[in-house]
Amino acid sequence: MNFVDFAEITVIAGKGGDGCVSFRREKYIPKGGPDGGDGGKGGDIILQCSVQLHTLHDLRYNKIYHAQNGHSGMGANKSGKSGKNVTILLPAGTIVKDADSGEIICDLTKDGELFVIVKGGNGGFGNQHFASSTHQTPRFAKSGLAGEEKKLQLELKVLADVGLVGFPNAGKSTLLSVMSAARPKIADYPFTTLTPNLGIVKYGDLPSFVMADIPGLIEGAHLGKGLGDQFLRHIERNRLLLFLVESCSEDILQDYEILKNELRAFNPALLKIPRVLILSKWDILNEYPIIQAESGLTVIPISSVTRYNLDLLAIKIHNILSAI
Repeated sequence: MNFVDFAEITVIAGKGGDGCVSFRREKYIPKGGPDGGDGGKGGDIILQCSVQLHTLHDLRYNKIYHAQNGHSGMGANKSGKSGKNVTILLPAGTIVKDADSGEIICDLTKDGELFVIVKGGNGGFGNQHFASSTHQTPRFAKSGLAGEEKKLQLELKVLADVGLVGFPNAGKSTLLSVMSAARPKIADYPFTTLTPNLGIVKYGDLPSFVMADIPGLIEGAHLGKGLGDQFLRHIERNRLLLFLVESCSEDILQDYEILKNELRAFNPALLKIPRVLILSKWDILNEYPIIQAESGLTVIPISSVTRYNLDLLAIKIHNILSAI
């Protein structure tokens, strides 16, 4: 199944049923009076968050959702049935916006969370409601009201505690595969990761955390180069960012600054997220590089192949997440 993190849909709630015009007609009761029932309420459309879903793939092809209309009222003061609601399942981390105004309507993050996005119209009154001492035989009823209608933009942002940021082939997927049970695609050519991958990391008795492997960035990614900014939005959900730079790079700090600039150009707020600089592929380095990193930045050399410093990294991640 393809990973889809953006979709536009139209949701239309059901129309309320019409009220009924009816008069009681029974033996020996020639003038029984009006007994038209009310129309039923139109169905609502409800959004429900589900952690079992990880993409908006299904909504790419089904773009219009229409709840059932309410049924018309009947004689003998019988109200019509309400229309059935329609529930749309969305993955956790979905932001729902009004497509016309751009306003955020809701942000679904908890499994089972419900939100009524459009409400069905109320049913119309039957003629029983309009009888009076001066008008005992009303021959009219109210029509049901139309349901609400909205055009929505759905934007999925992957929920993860830790996000891996780096150039293609920096070792992000390998690190994720070693620290968790996730099995992302790993190869010796660029852009092997085409969609975000998630893995649950468990170290000893420490609480587990979710790590996300974001597709590799290159300089100019915020302008659409490489995979562009297609997946940068997913970093906004992370509580901690691990910047992976190959320890054998000719200029580690320059690579690190390029990655920071791409995040800054996409959304300056991303640089407010705590971060750690990870020097990957330490097993192939012959000498320790001299790094004059920014003040307060934690730098940890690792090797996913030999598992060098991975215990230290897991403990450091736990300590930072606990302090946030």
